[in-house]
Amino acid sequence: MSDTAIKRIAALPCWQTKVSIEELSGGMTNLNFKVTDGTEQYVVRIGEDDPIHLISRVNEVASCEAAFQIGVSPELIYHEAGILVVRFIDGKVFDEADVRNDNNLHRIVELLRSFHRQMPQHFNQIAVLFWVFQVLRHYQNLLARGDSAYASRLPELARIASELEIAVGPVEIVFGHNDLLPANFIDDGERIWLIDFDYAGFNSPLFDLSNLASNNELDAVQETAMLEQYYGVVPETARLASYHAMKCASLLRETLWSMVSELYSRVDMDFSDYTQKNLVRFEAVYADYKNNYH
Repeated sequence: MSDTAIKRIAALPCWQTKVSIEELSGGMTNLNFKVTDGTEQYVVRIGEDDPIHLISRVNEVASCEAAFQIGVSPELIYHEAGILVVRFIDGKVFDEADVRNDNNLHRIVELLRSFHRQMPQHFNQIAVLFWVFQVLRHYQNLLARGDSAYASRLPELARIASELEIAVGPVEIVFGHNDLLPANFIDDGERIWLIDFDYAGFNSPLFDLSNLASNNELDAVQETAMLEQYYGVVPETARLASYHAMKCASLLRETLWSMVSELYSRVDMDFSDYTQKNLVRFEAVYADYKNNYH
């Protein structure tokens, strides 16, 4: 635990009493702490702007505020440069199996439908576009300039990314979360909360849906049901093809994110293992896409 971080948190002007501070696990781009202030509990996130991963904390603050306004995320009670303080949610932090539970998945899809369409009404900041294919180009450039162990694979991966971008085709634009890892959902017994807006911004709903599926290994039946629930109609072949191309792009983004993190991240995490895990997932999903939709 960082003594510097602890001292900085303890000195924040938002507390009413002397606080107790406990480090939380997780957080791939920031440090997280649970703070008890009298009878109230909060989560403090420490993280600066991260140009490597295109993270703007100003955008994160605006997303947190808007998400609270629409009732899907806990209240942001204080922020300053590099620090956010939000109310602690006492609930079950999801893992992949929780997301795959059909009842939970149905609730999550409804949450996303609301989030996608209501966020723009409350988001008060310069609009950020999270276009996964531009993110992939950014990561490709970083890896090409760095001493990446995957340098020999970059031309092939760039070709695949270009192929997928064409295959996705024209898209609807909504406000996306863009990082639907299972731990970003918390169930308090009454509703599911959505947290962590590092990558939030305008995007196609297909990215959040495919990102949810790929990060949590939904099966084909669940994916089809998810798309039918979200759009209100049985998905046609064209939409399925676009969705599966975006799913490949989502996994490729997670893979390149990890490759870049191997070079630049200061977070204590085995990024090499995470890269291999996602590379295997990407290759399997891309092979399935080629066999069935291309």
